[in-house]
Amino acid sequence: MGIPATESVADPSLGEESLRPSGKRGKENFHGRSPMQIALGRLRKDPVAIVCAVIVLLLVLLGVFAPIINNVLHISGEQSGKYALDIVESTDYTGTPIVGPPHGAFTWDHPLGIAPSTANDNLARLLLGLRTSLLIATLATIVSTLVGVVVGLIAGFSRGWLDRIISFVTDVFLAFPFLLGALCVSPILISYFGEDADKLATAQKFSLILILVIFGWMGLARLIRGQVLSLREREFIQAAQVIGAPTRRILFRELLPNLVAPIVIAVSLGLPAYVAAEAGLSFLGIGLTGQPSLGQIVEAARGYYDTYPLYLFVPVGVIATLVLALNLLGDSVRDAFDPKTRR
Repeated sequence: MGIPATESVADPSLGEESLRPSGKRGKENFHGRSPMQIALGRLRKDPVAIVCAVIVLLLVLLGVFAPIINNVLHISGEQSGKYALDIVESTDYTGTPIVGPPHGAFTWDHPLGIAPSTANDNLARLLLGLRTSLLIATLATIVSTLVGVVVGLIAGFSRGWLDRIISFVTDVFLAFPFLLGALCVSPILISYFGEDADKLATAQKFSLILILVIFGWMGLARLIRGQVLSLREREFIQAAQVIGAPTRRILFRELLPNLVAPIVIAVSLGLPAYVAAEAGLSFLGIGLTGQPSLGQIVEAARGYYDTYPLYLFVPVGVIATLVLALNLLGDSVRDAFDPKTRR
């Protein structure tokens, strides 16, 4: 008697891994596992995701514990008497320091050297700048995600005039130039808070987050709207409407759990975009000024690319590494949650 062929059970929600045997082994691998657990399992098996996650985690820890690291190494991001003495007695005619790079030998007092003309320790400024940039990008990502999800849910579930108004407002924001909005806000803040350095620094942080949110929620809102337009015709939504469930419950208890995958993908791909946008705006002088950020460090070092390349290329390398790692991690997250697009 021949051995009977094993039947395959196809589950379209699990992609290519759904073609599994229906016997005991298949139950051990997939029975009782949610789509989130299956996606996390794919991520753990992806070497690119693991390496990028380690890089991102390391940079985040360096930023979060930047003040502690600076205290342990006895370095400071602000000019002090010791660093001022270093810069006065240890510079040549080009304005670059002689103690430490680029002319002197390596010293643990200044692992990445000291900044020309300001005597700030480059490593301390880099860690503080990384902390500021990650904070702004993370807050902007969280707020823009909340706005985009809520607007997308309302626009997709509503019908008639409300959907048309929300879609029109979304299109207007998409058509408005991003840099023009940033250029309009920056002079206003300087005119109101220019005399108080502390208030100006705080206002610049909140205004930069606000600018990134205002011009960053539209893509996710349109994505969520399209998903809701498809889900609102499903049986479980119609059943909730028939039994008289309130709209708030349908939106946040029935629809939102089914939108976890696109939201996670949008967040993972949006965070590196905000990091690059913050660095670009600060580099152009319409973001943060007078406080350490990755864009400000690059802007201050751009004139020393030939005489002091370490001063410029280290922050540029940190930005490139962080953005590249976040992008590759976002691609891996997208592939894990949507197996149809897997590499």
